[in-house]
Amino acid sequence: MNTILEVKDLSVEYRTDLETVHAVNGISFSLHRGQTLGLVGETGAGKTTTALSILRLLPKPTGVVTAGEILLEGVNLLDLSDAQMKALLGEKMSMIFQDPMSALNPIMKVGEQIAETLILHGAPHQTKKQVEQRVEETLELVGIPAFRKNEYPHQFSGGMKQRVVIAIALACQPHLLIADEPTTALDVTIQAQVLAMMSELRNKLDMSMIMITHDLGIVAQVCDDVAVMYAGEIVEYATTEQIFSPGAHHPYTTGLFGSIPDLKGGTKRLTPIEGLMPDPTELPSGCKFHPRCPHKMAQCETVPPPTVAFENHLISCHLYTGQAEGGLK
Repeated sequence: MNTILEVKDLSVEYRTDLETVHAVNGISFSLHRGQTLGLVGETGAGKTTTALSILRLLPKPTGVVTAGEILLEGVNLLDLSDAQMKALLGEKMSMIFQDPMSALNPIMKVGEQIAETLILHGAPHQTKKQVEQRVEETLELVGIPAFRKNEYPHQFSGGMKQRVVIAIALACQPHLLIADEPTTALDVTIQAQVLAMMSELRNKLDMSMIMITHDLGIVAQVCDDVAVMYAGEIVEYATTEQIFSPGAHHPYTTGLFGSIPDLKGGTKRLTPIEGLMPDPTELPSGCKFHPRCPHKMAQCETVPPPTVAFENHLISCHLYTGQAEGGLK
């Protein structure tokens, strides 16, 4: 299977004069063409920082990639100049940001905002008429009538604004699309429509996607593989089917599922994860999850767990070290 993206031992810090935030700590994953990877975890797990690192959009000078490689179709993005990177954005990869309300320019018509992307990245040598035609085609691709290109963002509902943001991201038909919680501001019905549309577009354009979310329902609907993140680390990596199947799981993954309400009318109470995400400026030693883990052992407090293959997927936990099929670290 053709691999479009490889992230190897990526570490990212945010540095100020007062403190250093250890946002991402040695994560690795890969993404195949035409597939969707879900990055799942609580707020502060490092999901958005991972995405911004891939697109090299970390805030400067505070955001720093301290280690690792990011390979897009075999090219290490961290070795490219700013000009080379700018040429890739839009054409090879693009991003849907969290809040469509703030992602759109309120004083520009939506058609102008899509055209701007095309002129900067996808079609700099096309005529005005050709660009206008591409704008109309892109709007219709996401289910918006072409005549609405002359309207402003305030004339669109929340769901339609999100479709416009998706249209901007897809204007140049990128190979890789990163969606950062694209349905957070939408109601459930519109959320389902947007997710179905994104899956359809992925198949139609043969794109690869990274879906950043804290909603396991979204993962079940659109993702092929899942990386569960905690305190800047990937603690479990598996196919979506494996994540949702009974069997061995990282205690944090089990805790995420325990926090989901039963919609079938059951009487089982929620079992939320005790405690809070650790302070990224002072991460605990050993396993980062051990202060909240119900299965904590003595070694968890001092020894970082290895990532091992267990029941055909990867788990970073001392519980499975002795039973694993083969260690990876």
